[in-house]
Amino acid sequence: MAITVTDTNPVERAEQILTDEALAFVEELHRRFGGERKARLEARKARRAEAATTGRLDFLPETAEIRAGDWKVAAAPEPLQDRRVEMTGPASPAKMAINALNSGARVWLADMEDASSPHWANVVDSVLNLRDAALGTLAYTSPEGKEYRLRTDAPLAVVVTRPRGWHMEERHVLVDGEAASGALVDFGLHFFHVAKLLIESGRGPYYYLPKMESHLEARLWNEIFVFAQDYLGIPQGTIRATVLIETIPAAFEMDEILYELRDHASGLNAGRWDYLFSIIKFFRDAGEKFTLPDRASVVMTAPFMRAYTELLVQTCHKRGAFAMGGMAAFIPNRKEPEITAAAIEKVRADKTREATDGFDGSWVAHPDLVETCQAVFDQFLGSKPNQVDRQRPEVHVTADELLDVSSAEGVATEEGLRLNLYVAVAYTAVWLSGNGAVAIHNLMEDAATAEISRSQVWQQIHNKVVLSDTGNTVTRELVETLLAEETERLRGEVDAEQFTKYYEPASRLIADICLSEDYTDFLTTPAYELVG
Repeated sequence: MAITVTDTNPVERAEQILTDEALAFVEELHRRFGGERKARLEARKARRAEAATTGRLDFLPETAEIRAGDWKVAAAPEPLQDRRVEMTGPASPAKMAINALNSGARVWLADMEDASSPHWANVVDSVLNLRDAALGTLAYTSPEGKEYRLRTDAPLAVVVTRPRGWHMEERHVLVDGEAASGALVDFGLHFFHVAKLLIESGRGPYYYLPKMESHLEARLWNEIFVFAQDYLGIPQGTIRATVLIETIPAAFEMDEILYELRDHASGLNAGRWDYLFSIIKFFRDAGEKFTLPDRASVVMTAPFMRAYTELLVQTCHKRGAFAMGGMAAFIPNRKEPEITAAAIEKVRADKTREATDGFDGSWVAHPDLVETCQAVFDQFLGSKPNQVDRQRPEVHVTADELLDVSSAEGVATEEGLRLNLYVAVAYTAVWLSGNGAVAIHNLMEDAATAEISRSQVWQQIHNKVVLSDTGNTVTRELVETLLAEETERLRGEVDAEQFTKYYEPASRLIADICLSEDYTDFLTTPAYELVG
């Protein structure tokens, strides 16, 4: 076998997951599909280079027949028919996994991507926890003696696992001396160990697929699913996938993405931070036309975001797929009931907008928000499991409307710039320490928040944005000054040893990528080099 695992820090019970049979499956995935994965990543570069020249994207003329065709995705299995509330969070540690499964949400997005730092221990522990959950044996006892067990008085959330995106590598798994794809490692280990257990329990291997940029990337996933099901002797169509439409090029290929995955597709998801991050990344050379105001002011009701979400709902329902809404990231604070009450009202209003628009469910980041989200969707759905029957024929979205970023209300401020620098450093530091889901200012943040934060800083420098509250132009010198001040603020908020070990390197990394003349496609790529 030409696959090896370089495990310098042994993970407890890793031998249960890193079996010869499971690694042979991962090796076969890499050999069959690793080359096409690289080709798809190269194709991203070519498409972005074209957009840099034209400042445009459009619906693909070569796939017009697919968009005009009368077809639907396969009917969803019963466990995925009702997705009105989905809890999100990492699959490691076990305590968080148990809390998510017990949360009362219909679905748990078990995250091995943005809400998980790719320390090798996290990767292995995630698969272990998901396998133990499928067996019904997942449990945890805290150092203080508090026990966490899976509830037996109500159904557990249906698990939908999110592997890493195509761009991430897994340096602990080598095939012929080359780092394997993080996506193939996550999917391969999970599917090999957990798929049949899930089927036996009346559910199945369900996945969220992140950060895709084209229907050809979806085609690659579909080919992997076909092969994987044959490999384990599982009926074709058992796997079901929901695709996150969180990149601007994917927004122009929603129909095509569902079509490529039609035997395995169950829906699409609309988010915010990764989508805005993708707009900056894709059109980074296009000047003021794509320059965003402070990210907190870019709401889902902005015209270009409305175009994106309404097109997603219409596309999904036309094809018999579910449209899943975005994240309610607020973390209730029992010490500040007034702040919590105001935030929950905002969550309620946002979920009401989604349900009114036709979404079939939505995400929350904390168990205390499950009831709020469910109450909204209960009001709209009643006894129905979803509202796929709402076809939205009145929606007509053009390319210009999807690209109308300049219509977003708001301004750029020093306060917003400082917040971006603070959040980027704070999140990256905790990510480096091994935690991918981080509470910052009463919000549960993941890698998407850090990506939009640092991208907006780079964009403001690159486009010489003038801050409305100070009149200052954003320059490298200004950012260096503010970054130093925000880093010092963090020094006063965290343990001295933690600051030296994680926050100082995080600040240096954010400085490097924000001040660089060249844009770094993913923050997590250079950050991964700093992970021990």
